[in-house]
Amino acid sequence: MLIAAGVNTQLPCCTEELCCTIDPSPNETMPRNILIEGKRISDWNSFHDTFAEALGFPSFYGRNMDAWIDCMTDLDDPEAGMTSTHITRGDVIVLCISAVGAFKKRCPEIYDALVECSAFVNHRRIEMGDPAVLALSFYD
Repeated sequence: MLIAAGVNTQLPCCTEELCCTIDPSPNETMPRNILIEGKRISDWNSFHDTFAEALGFPSFYGRNMDAWIDCMTDLDDPEAGMTSTHITRGDVIVLCISAVGAFKKRCPEIYDALVECSAFVNHRRIEMGDPAVLALSFYD
């Protein structure tokens, strides 16, 4: 399943086994896929460890969902210093969550927070007049 905000393109595979395709568009953005191994997430600490490592959150990262939202909001602003992973303004980062079924079953609260907070990041940016920056791709 792919949850995307305004992305029309063929996405490069998160793994060799996975390739998500959406209708191509002449004005397509270029997503950047980030693999998040769902099997590594067993509690809030491992969630924050996994994302901090995958996206290069700063040493002062607060390890809560408010801090996660702040880091993810600035993915296209390298000067903000909130991540070491960046995209160009107008592009999208696709968080490719592997083993999502087991992750959702094992950590339903964390799974729901990931979905809701990803949506909030995009909502927050759109409210500020900026383009959405996140998409989620789930697979087992």
